[in-house]
Amino acid sequence: MSEEQEKTDHYASAAKTVSPDRPWLFRTYAGHSTAATSNALYKKNLGKGQTGLSIAFDLPTQTGYDSDHVLSKGEVGKVGVPVSHLGDMETLFHEIPLEQMNTSMTINATAPWLLALYIACAEKQGVPRTKLSGTTQNDLIKEYLSRGTYIYPPKQSLRLITDVISFTYSEVPKWNPMNVCSYHLQEAGATPVQELAYALATAISVLDSVKASGQVPDADFSRVVGRISFFVNAGVRFVTELCKMRAFTRLWDEICRERYGVEEEKYRRFRYGVQVNSLGLTEQQPENNVYRIVLEMLAVVLSKDARARAVQLPAWNEAMGLPRPWDQQWSLRLQQIIAF
Repeated sequence: MSEEQEKTDHYASAAKTVSPDRPWLFRTYAGHSTAATSNALYKKNLGKGQTGLSIAFDLPTQTGYDSDHVLSKGEVGKVGVPVSHLGDMETLFHEIPLEQMNTSMTINATAPWLLALYIACAEKQGVPRTKLSGTTQNDLIKEYLSRGTYIYPPKQSLRLITDVISFTYSEVPKWNPMNVCSYHLQEAGATPVQELAYALATAISVLDSVKASGQVPDADFSRVVGRISFFVNAGVRFVTELCKMRAFTRLWDEICRERYGVEEEKYRRFRYGVQVNSLGLTEQQPENNVYRIVLEMLAVVLSKDARARAVQLPAWNEAMGLPRPWDQQWSLRLQQIIAF
């Protein structure tokens, strides 16, 4: 047998023993009109291979108004699903087994209430809260930095974040109580470097607050650190974004180890989800947005040590209006092609 043939056989044998990495969670950011309409959409997307849910709430829900409030007029169901009470939440997740779901809720100012409704909904399904997996964004600091849908002053907002984290670590241990959200920072004008810096500063501020509150015993603090997750932006500057995620991973490991004394490696992992940059999608020649979306996604899935845990992609025609189910399916298929 020639040396070249031996090498070929060696590589072929090695390839058979290597198991492929488990893919990230496939999500589409969805919710509109009513809880019933959104429920039908979620079930349809799950049937097409989506592996997690990402809930978009309308502005009244985000800012603490019921759908029938005078200030809600014209905004109900417009940019997300309206949820005013437990009945809405039950309708939203009707016939969706919550013990099998990993549900991300993009909610901040009213995060404690929406999480409470989700837990109550699960318990009415017969699902113990200890089995629930998912995330509340719960980043009220980011609302001051970029979006503006805050309700309370910064100090009180930080207290709410702290209380949610302190509650979930023991009551809902598989839940990510905060998704430090740097996504909107870049859309508000921050560079990737600034996005990274502000996100890490926010995470430090929150963890310092949790520690100072005394609600979590020192022996359990590493577990709390391990439940903090991030939600980042992936823009079209491929090399910069790729390097940003690697830097995020290394800096977070250093902060966890040196500032908080976290010894277990699993609690120092930089766990993050991503939405590629929707603001960069164009109404002109919208079919070209597909290439932008794929390029931006590659930056967060290529690095094995800095790979996203969950990815949600916008639809190619999002700049033109609310995407159709087929448009969302195309975004899902893009993820599946890259993953498999």
